[in-house]
Amino acid sequence: MNILIVATSHTALGDTGRKTGLWLEELAFPFYIFKDGGAVLTLASPKGGEVPLDPKSESILASTPTIRRFQKDPDGISLLEHSLTLDAVKANNYDMVYVGGGHGALWDFPDNKVLSSLLNDFIGQQKIIGLVSHGVAALLALQNHSTGEPFVKGRHVTGFSNSEQKVVGLTDVVPFSLESRLVAEGAIYTKGDDFRTHTVTDGKIICGQNPISSLDVSRKMLALLKETTKAVPA
Repeated sequence: MNILIVATSHTALGDTGRKTGLWLEELAFPFYIFKDGGAVLTLASPKGGEVPLDPKSESILASTPTIRRFQKDPDGISLLEHSLTLDAVKANNYDMVYVGGGHGALWDFPDNKVLSSLLNDFIGQQKIIGLVSHGVAALLALQNHSTGEPFVKGRHVTGFSNSEQKVVGLTDVVPFSLESRLVAEGAIYTKGDDFRTHTVTDGKIICGQNPISSLDVSRKMLALLKETTKAVPA
């Protein structure tokens, strides 16, 4: 089982002078869920190389046993330091793709043609796509090829909510609010309580609302893959 993980390369939190990037929890949980499931993992990002982490996601306030385990894990550290560029990976080499978030994803995912092409290939090959929090923004550049309308129109999705964005105090910093953008493009958006796990499955697209949802998204991805594999005739 080969799983591709996609992460942001964006480091600047608007014009605040502060740093952003991938939210570590959104990699740490899937990393162990997928590894324990027997998967071989590949990490890719728009620029390749070392994936930036949001400093706040490494702080003691955000720390969990899983995050601390990852921070001391040579395999996890190596994965973060040596991501491939998105144009170096192909959908046909992977069984599934997991797209992490962090605020950085709002800058370098929505208009990324290479990422859009890659996800379109996964969709065309009827493979599972999991997206978490701001990583759901990767769906915004996709179109329904038969209608030309936004891919998310009429689809059940979730993602980092407006209320969560307000709580973290970045509504006026990010380029757009994900919930509002998804709704504007016709998505059937739902959310749970702030910073509580909430996932939505629409066919082979599994979305998680926020970082803690990455645990359930990765578990559901594996379960759906197992179910799909069983359904394929020998």
